[in-house]
Amino acid sequence: MTQHTDTLVLGAGMVGVSIACHLAMRGRAVTLVDRRAPGRETSFGNAGLIQREAVEPHPFPRDLANIWRVLPNQSVDIRYRAGAMLSKASPLWQYWRYSAPEAFARIVPEYASLIAHCTQEHEAMFVPAGAEHLIRRDGWLQVFRTEAAFEEFLAKARDFETRFGVTHARIDREALHAMEPGLGEAALGAIHWTNTWSVTDPGGLVQAYADYFVALGGTIKQAEATDIKRGDGHWALDTDQGTFSADELVLATGPWSPEWLKRLDYDLPMFVMRGYHMHYDAAEGAALNYALMDSEKGYLLTPKKAGLRLTTGAELNTIDAPPRLGQLEAAEREARDFFALGARREATPWKGARPCLADMKPVIGPAHGNDGLWFAFGHGHQGFTLGPATGRLIGQMMDGETPMVDMRPFRSDRF
Repeated sequence: MTQHTDTLVLGAGMVGVSIACHLAMRGRAVTLVDRRAPGRETSFGNAGLIQREAVEPHPFPRDLANIWRVLPNQSVDIRYRAGAMLSKASPLWQYWRYSAPEAFARIVPEYASLIAHCTQEHEAMFVPAGAEHLIRRDGWLQVFRTEAAFEEFLAKARDFETRFGVTHARIDREALHAMEPGLGEAALGAIHWTNTWSVTDPGGLVQAYADYFVALGGTIKQAEATDIKRGDGHWALDTDQGTFSADELVLATGPWSPEWLKRLDYDLPMFVMRGYHMHYDAAEGAALNYALMDSEKGYLLTPKKAGLRLTTGAELNTIDAPPRLGQLEAAEREARDFFALGARREATPWKGARPCLADMKPVIGPAHGNDGLWFAFGHGHQGFTLGPATGRLIGQMMDGETPMVDMRPFRSDRF
C-alpha cells in the first residue's frame, strides 16, 4: 500500500531534518525517511561546531610546499588512497581547477553568503526545540605553534571580519595558557573565533530537531530506500517498509547522493572526504575548556558529553572502503604532545564521510529537468553548520518566496 504525503525528505542528517522542520512549520505534511535514526551518520561524528567563521571552503592544495608535504601520505590534516583518487579523477580534476586563485576568489563570497546565517538559523530551531542546553556560545580556539603561521592567519581573520562580519580576538601565549592550562609549551598563541558556537552532543541536537519536527506534525519512517520513481504528477519512494509517494521529493542524502543521482540520470562532480573521531578522558587534573584546533597539524579537540572528541582532517577515499586508522593514530600522537590527553573511551573509532562538490559549494534548490524534485546536498565539511539555513532556503523556494540569499551559485545545473 502506498502512503501519500505532500513532501518526502530522504535523509535524516542535520540537513534533511532541518528541511523537514522548516517545511512542517510552513504547514506541509512531511515524511522524513532514513535507514537509521536521525543524526546517526555524518551529523553524529563531526566536531560539533556551528562555524560562523568558516567563510572559506577548503580548496585543493596547489602550492608546491603543500603538495610536497601531503604527497608522502603521512600528514594529519589530509590523506588519500591513490585508487580512490583515480576512480574520482574527473571531479577531483575539477576541484583542482576551482581551487585556482581567481576561481576561488569568486567562490568565497558565494559560500560565505550561506555561512553568514548559520548561527541565527540554528537559534531559530534550537530554542523552540528545547535544545539550548546543548549549545555553547563561547567560540573556539585556533591554536598555533609558529609565529609565522599565527600572523598569516591573523591577517586572514581581519579580512574575514571586514568582509563577512566574523569576529575574533588575538590570544597571546600567556592568555592562552590561562584559558587552557592543559596545553603544552608548543602552543604560542591562538585566534579566538568569538561568534562561532559549539555543541556538546551533535547527534543529540539533530535528534532534538527531529523531535521538534514530530511535534509539528511530521512523520519519521526508519526504512531502507531502494528506488525513486517519477509517477503521474508525483514522486514514489520504494523502501523495505513499503512505498511512499509525494508531490515533491527532497534529496538530502549527503555522501550517498551520487548513488541516487546516477539512478536519476544526473552527473554532478561529487566525491567524499572521510573522517574519524575518538573520545578520550582528560589526563588527571586537566580539563579542556574550549573546542580547539591544532592549526598547523589539522585536527580538532572538542569537549563533548561523551568525552574529549578528537576529530581528524580529511581522507580522500571511497565511502565504503575499510577504515584506515593511521590518520587518527597520527592525530592522537600529536594531540598527546599538545594537550594533557588521557585514555581512549571507546574500543573502535567512528568513521564517516563528508559530501563534496568540485566547486566546494552545496547544491540547494530545484533539480533541473524534473518538476517536484529538490536537491540539498554537497555541504562538504559544513552540513552540520548549514542545515537550518538550508532548511529555510528550501522552504522559501518551494513556496515561491524570494530566498534570503542569491541562490544562483547553488543551482544544480551550474556545472
